[in-house]
Amino acid sequence: MTDENENVQRQNLTDSPHYLARVLMENGIRNMYGVVGIPVTDFARIAQGMGMRYIGMRHEEDAVNAAAADGFITGRPSVALTVSAPGFLNGLPALLEATTNGYPVIMIGGSSTRHVVDLSEGEYEGLDQMSYAKQFCKASFRVDRIEDIPLVVARAMHVASSGRPGAVYIDFPDDTVAQTLSQDDADRLLWTATDPAPSMPPARESVDAALELLRQAKRPLMVVGKGAAMARAEEEVREFVKKTDIPFQPMSMAKGVIPDDDPHSTASCRSLALGSADVVLLVGARLNWMLSFGQGKLWNKDVKFIQIDIDPEEIENAREIAVPVVGDIRSAMTMLNGSLAEFPFKASEEWLGMLKEAGAKNVAKFAAKENSDQVPMGHYNALGAIKKVYDRHHEDLILTNEGANSLDDCRNIINMYEPRHRLDCGTWGVMGCGTGYAIGAAVSTGKKVLYVGGDSAFGFDGMEVEVACRYNLPITFVVLNNGGIYRGDFENLGNDGDPSPLTLTYEAHYEKMIEAFGGKGYYATTPEDVEKMVEEAVKSGRPSFVHVQIAQYAGKESGNIGALNPKPVVGPLVDSEVTSHDYVSGARM
Repeated sequence: MTDENENVQRQNLTDSPHYLARVLMENGIRNMYGVVGIPVTDFARIAQGMGMRYIGMRHEEDAVNAAAADGFITGRPSVALTVSAPGFLNGLPALLEATTNGYPVIMIGGSSTRHVVDLSEGEYEGLDQMSYAKQFCKASFRVDRIEDIPLVVARAMHVASSGRPGAVYIDFPDDTVAQTLSQDDADRLLWTATDPAPSMPPARESVDAALELLRQAKRPLMVVGKGAAMARAEEEVREFVKKTDIPFQPMSMAKGVIPDDDPHSTASCRSLALGSADVVLLVGARLNWMLSFGQGKLWNKDVKFIQIDIDPEEIENAREIAVPVVGDIRSAMTMLNGSLAEFPFKASEEWLGMLKEAGAKNVAKFAAKENSDQVPMGHYNALGAIKKVYDRHHEDLILTNEGANSLDDCRNIINMYEPRHRLDCGTWGVMGCGTGYAIGAAVSTGKKVLYVGGDSAFGFDGMEVEVACRYNLPITFVVLNNGGIYRGDFENLGNDGDPSPLTLTYEAHYEKMIEAFGGKGYYATTPEDVEKMVEEAVKSGRPSFVHVQIAQYAGKESGNIGALNPKPVVGPLVDSEVTSHDYVSGARM
């Protein structure tokens, strides 16, 4: 009889892993990306058994990046799972990248027994993970009691989703993992986050002031940032352009909010547009390094800024803002559109004509390079061939992109037509994100994904091709190989016989990696090869890899931000392909 009572009691209990998975799913979270181990292995298995999709990654940084891409595309946090200490630490760079870029994501890290860690008794992988995480995310929580699981998840949902989205860390100690609760109490205590990302309309006065300043402008310009994509404000932004004829400059991950082939785009004459504009409307774009902090030679010295941002702390982060409009972008753009009858304005034909003429010259200048049949290939004609494939499949094909030249040139050459179809390193500008983003994009949307990266960038996260094969994800990986960091023909300045610090293996066959895991590999040496092979790979919907062999001398250092890497004079350095589209961008390696 005692045994029967104990069995009944056990049947009426739930434990922390089951309860946490249940609460996450009740909050609408369906995807989890992670690397399992002590003490969260069973949590992943339990979550999967309860209906959550678990994607087992090869590195924790890539798991967080995959979950962050999921969050950016869907607008709702996804979950990344890490083990304790080293696994947790591996996830921190991506946690900070998500926070800096504004992607909603929740990282759950298993950790060691609290009281042993707190007293520094020498616990296995002991680390105060909650405290370490605080400086890398919007908020860091520890759940010490099973009863608090609904609370910690609700808090995480609100913090990750509201205002400027970002990352949240939840510490899941092993002594909490072992806790149980009666099913009745679990049911009674369960609740979910209410409206975690509410609209926040700006003050009417600020909207009116913005339109009044735009009316006075002779050369108005709108800069569209990825905040507009995250806010799902594409219809409102497009309406504003249609009503006002205002020219716009898209930031990298805002490409597609308004299609890149819209005649109001200044992407092909960026320097002229930014340097000539007298009033600039920032729509979810920040005056950070990518826009020279709103200062210097890039800008008209008398330019005035209107800034729409949901985060009041972002206003005047680098310079004076004439009209701050604090609120969510979708509400702000709706109000701007609604007030145009009272504050009408149109960009002048003279201003639009000047931009159109300059843009057409630049497009013609680079068209020959993009369509060249020269071999060995450079970045331009290799990417020009890929562009042709993307243009044919753009509605159902998401692009992820990383590298130096492979990033800079790709974002300029390949047009975007839909919002949230391009993911790259974004604001923080670091490599090692592209394959994780590709996996998150494929899992969250079910669409085909095209990864384009350089051989150096691919080295950071290339092992994730095995994950794409294991889950049979429709990802085509394309790597442009010039055998080096930036380029492959740098020389060792010493005489020890070693390769240059920037030299990689030019003779490598990266496509063999995916073949080892059951995917299809291709090796392309001409633009014709590239177009044919990428087309076949994309259409197959299978994990595929196209290795694009470009010239060793193709490329230049640091894209367009070489000034961030001070160079002592050590001898002659000769760059090839030093010109690019009229677009300042880049990424640190």
